[in-house]
Amino acid sequence: MRLRTIIDNINYVDLIGIERFYSEIEGISYNSKKTQPDDVFICLTGEHVDGHEYAEEAVSNGACLCVVERILNLDIPQIVVSNTQEALAQISDIFYSSPSKKLNLIGVTGTNGKTTVTHLIQKLFEAEDKKCALIGTLGNKMFSGDDYHDAKHTTPQAPELQRLFYDIVEKSIPNVVMEVSSHALAQHRVDFTEFNGAVLTNLTQDHLDFHITMQNYFKAKAKLFEDLCSEDFAVINADDEYASKFLQAISPGVKVYTYGINMPADVRAYNVKFDESGASFTCDIQGKKYDVKLVMNGMFSVYNVLAALTVALAQGFNIENSIKTLETIKGVAGRFEVVVNKPTVIVDYAHTPDGLENVLKAAREITPEGGKLICVFGCGGDRDATKRPKMGAIAEELADKIIVTSDNPRSEDPQQIITDILAGLKRVNAVVVEPDRELAIKEAFKIANVNDVVVVAGKGHEDYQILADKTIHFDDREKVREIFEGV
Repeated sequence: MRLRTIIDNINYVDLIGIERFYSEIEGISYNSKKTQPDDVFICLTGEHVDGHEYAEEAVSNGACLCVVERILNLDIPQIVVSNTQEALAQISDIFYSSPSKKLNLIGVTGTNGKTTVTHLIQKLFEAEDKKCALIGTLGNKMFSGDDYHDAKHTTPQAPELQRLFYDIVEKSIPNVVMEVSSHALAQHRVDFTEFNGAVLTNLTQDHLDFHITMQNYFKAKAKLFEDLCSEDFAVINADDEYASKFLQAISPGVKVYTYGINMPADVRAYNVKFDESGASFTCDIQGKKYDVKLVMNGMFSVYNVLAALTVALAQGFNIENSIKTLETIKGVAGRFEVVVNKPTVIVDYAHTPDGLENVLKAAREITPEGGKLICVFGCGGDRDATKRPKMGAIAEELADKIIVTSDNPRSEDPQQIITDILAGLKRVNAVVVEPDRELAIKEAFKIANVNDVVVVAGKGHEDYQILADKTIHFDDREKVREIFEGV
């Protein structure tokens, strides 16, 4: 890519030494250690690291141009911009020839349910014989039967994301459904990406270590909907507390669809029931009623299915065919995943107050009469500490027995995290505390009877545990099978 292409297409404050630029730009870098010859190096300013401090290393590794927020003493040309995160997104889009414009791109955002909803939508596209790629927490995959690839972030950084869009276009896949995290929206990772549709699952407390307030968290999520254009579509959970605020953020001309259970909506579920075989309900879709019987269980699964059905409605899919497809889906890895039977042991990613409440309520629905509901959980370190006592209170209220343990403690003292959780409990003496997560699962095994239900929450699909000084292999599903079945 030529320098002139960048200069002609981005907003800049100043140009330094541009007359000395003789190279063709071969790549984009924001990590000085990974910078290659003739890369443009973007000096990102983040929470903990300032890329300007690593510009000299990038130059020594071959960077031919730097994009900066302040002028540096360098031997290569510089483009001064007001925001390097935004510039990174724009340059990435330019470098890969704006690939999102060539795709039917649907973004799914919300606190909980993003992963499941994106997987359901991908299945619905394929049921219509339409190719659809997926990008999200578990990784990216070009079709539902594909292996997951590269899952460093729920939403990749801009260069990786635009390269992925470019590859999807090259593979002649016209549709993409992707999770869009609040971090990605706040950090401009999806700026200059053109979405054709946006879906809201819900908005409950999470990531306040980053956003500080719920208002900031809402503003980040709302950006996905504010950027929609005429003829695009938005799907909103009408039951969510923030539904009206999201609806207000949508521009005139955008087609709006709603779903829910408690509030009037385009896609609405009635007579919701649960048993060991799954969830069932009557679904009213713009006045036409359908009977739905899912293998998936829990009220959150009903909401996820309603979101996917609403996308099917927006895309003009055959609704009866979409319902039949959804009725066969067993779920997504680490999302209310039944790993062992008798006792029933469920592994779930729930790591927020709302997520834990939903999972425990769903687990209660399938707990046999006379059986106990046992919950093993912890909270992540270096994350929003205010949700810890709330999760403790929820576990105490909804489970018969709780075992508090470590999640990903990161740099925090695991015992301090546990203390924060216990602060939300009324009967601390009735709680089992075991910081070692493997021993905590073994404790659940000791007290669980054949007709009990055990929920191991917090990590779901993750196969690692982040400690203060290292990251170790740890998969809740593997440990559960090993401890409960000897596998």
